[in-house]
Amino acid sequence: MGQHHVHVWDVPVRLFHWLLVIAVVFSWWSAEEGGVMLKYHMWSGYGIFGLVLFRLGWGFAGSSYARFASFVHGPRRVLGTLGELFSARPLAWPGHNPLGGWMVLALLASLAVQVATGLFANDDLFNEGPLYAHVGKDTSDWLTGIHHVNFTVLMVLAGVHVLAIVWHRLRKGEHLVRAMFTGRKQLPEAAEPLARVGVWRVFVLAAASAAIVAIIVNL
Repeated sequence: MGQHHVHVWDVPVRLFHWLLVIAVVFSWWSAEEGGVMLKYHMWSGYGIFGLVLFRLGWGFAGSSYARFASFVHGPRRVLGTLGELFSARPLAWPGHNPLGGWMVLALLASLAVQVATGLFANDDLFNEGPLYAHVGKDTSDWLTGIHHVNFTVLMVLAGVHVLAIVWHRLRKGEHLVRAMFTGRKQLPEAAEPLARVGVWRVFVLAAASAAIVAIIVNL
């Protein structure tokens, strides 16, 4: 078991992660309930929209291990990491490992599709997305179908993500959930702690994300 405890996840990344979990679960539950809860389902979708926009911006302007450049790697490194998954030795990556990095991108892409299609969706009753009026009924129905299918894709990705966390805990002894609460990972090798950035970037990105969501949903 590694003995190096390194601070890798900043507060914005951790808040994004747990707020997203809450919002996705609530979106699923409110959709299942239907009726008046669909209004809150849409509000939750707006929240997810803002969170995704923020994470995309933080992937370029955030602290060192939050940036896409630190965890998005090419096929050779990804395949190399795949081979390491079956050993009992913890991975030495301080942030997301190359496989986890591509899972982050896949989840963000699926969330983006879910939000985008939801803006135009309808339930054939009384509820319509805020941009429904900008497309015809046939297009809205088509996008609603994608919205439903993509939710299944999103749940499959989330399931694989959870299984990977369980595998890392049981096979490699890595407490990834704990790290997402504390910000610190236990690593087999020493690593540089995260390089922080000005807290003003958090507020600028959060405000910009909220503004973009408000503008789009009110078109």
